[in-house]
Amino acid sequence: MDWMLQAVGQTQGLHPYIPGKPVEQLLREKGLSHAVKLASNENPYGASPKAIKAMQTTASEVHRYPDGDCTNLKSALADHHAVQASQILLGNGSNEVLELIIRSFAGVGDNVVYSQCGFIVYALATQAAGATQVAVPDTKELGHDLDAMAAAVNDKTKVVCIANPNNPTGTLLHNDQLQAFLDNLPHHIVVILDEAYHEFVTDIKADSLNALKHPGLVVSRTFSKAYGLAGCRVGYALADSALLNVVNRFREPFNVNHLAQVAAQAALDDHDWVMDKVERVKSERARLEIAFEAWGILGGKSYANFVLLKHPMAGKILNKLEDQGIIPRPLAGYGLASYLRISIGTIEENCLLLKSLHIALEQTSNI
Repeated sequence: MDWMLQAVGQTQGLHPYIPGKPVEQLLREKGLSHAVKLASNENPYGASPKAIKAMQTTASEVHRYPDGDCTNLKSALADHHAVQASQILLGNGSNEVLELIIRSFAGVGDNVVYSQCGFIVYALATQAAGATQVAVPDTKELGHDLDAMAAAVNDKTKVVCIANPNNPTGTLLHNDQLQAFLDNLPHHIVVILDEAYHEFVTDIKADSLNALKHPGLVVSRTFSKAYGLAGCRVGYALADSALLNVVNRFREPFNVNHLAQVAAQAALDDHDWVMDKVERVKSERARLEIAFEAWGILGGKSYANFVLLKHPMAGKILNKLEDQGIIPRPLAGYGLASYLRISIGTIEENCLLLKSLHIALEQTSNI
C-alpha cells in the first residue's frame, strides 16, 4: 500500500474541475420531466448546420486515427487570423491548451500569477504543475487589478493568466489597459490572454492579435462558446512559433479527434451563422440585465454570454430555481457565495428563467 500513500501525498490538495450540473442529474434529483441548463455558457442555438453536416459526412471515417497535426484546421485558422500555421496550437478544448502552456513553462519553484476570480483552471493547472499559485485580489467591480498583478510578478514568475472577458465575472479589459500592463513585464514571462468569449465583444475592442505586443503573449480561443461546439472540445492558441514548439513537446498525440477537426473547420467557414447567434445572445443578455437591475440583483455588466446575479441568499435562490427546472452556476468555489452565473439561453428559455426567478425571489423573501 506504500504506492497508494505516496499517490495520496502527491495529490493532496488537488481537486478536479467541477462542471455545471447536467440536465439528467437535475431531472433525477427533482423528479422533473424538463429542465433548462444555464450553467455552462453553451451556445443555446446549437452548432452551425455546416459543422453538423461535416461531422455526418465524415462519420464513416472514425475507425481511422485523426490527423495528429490538425493540418487542415490549422491552415484554415492561419488564413482566418492572417498568421502562419506554426503559430497555432490545437487542443482538446481551450482547457487543455491552458494546461499545456502552464505545464510547459512553470514547475516546482516557479509561480503563476492570475486574478483571484479568474477562470478556476488557472489555479488547478498551476497546482498540478507543482508551481506556486499567486491569486491577486480583484477590483471592487470583480475585474482584473492589473496594477496589483504587475506588483505580484517577481523573479520566480513564469506565467501570467488573464481572462478577457473574464469568466465567471464577465468583466472586460480594453487593449490600452492590457498593452500598458504588457509593457511593464519582463520579456521572458509567458502571458496567457484567454479570450474564450472574444466573439461577444468584437464591436468594442480591437483585435488583440494585431494590437497587443509582447514576446511571450499567447492568445487562447475556443470553439465551445460562440461556435456551439462545446461537445466536440476544440480550442486553440496563437503565439510565437518558437514558443509553441516548446508546448508541442508536451502535447499528447491525436489530442483533437477527427469529427471535432472537421466540425471546427466548417464552423469557421459559417461566419454569418455564428455572428447571427452572437447578436441574439447579446440582445437577450441586455434584456436579462435590465430585468436583474430592476430587481436589484444585477451583479455587474457582462461582456460574455452570461449574466451575474447578486443576492445575499444566492444559495437559496439556486435551490428554488433548480426546483423549477432551471440550472444556474453557483460561484462559491470562486469565493463569490452571493453570486450566481446564469448563461444566456434562447428567448423562450430566458422567459422561463425570469418567471422562475420572480417566484424564487418571492419565496426567498419569505424565509
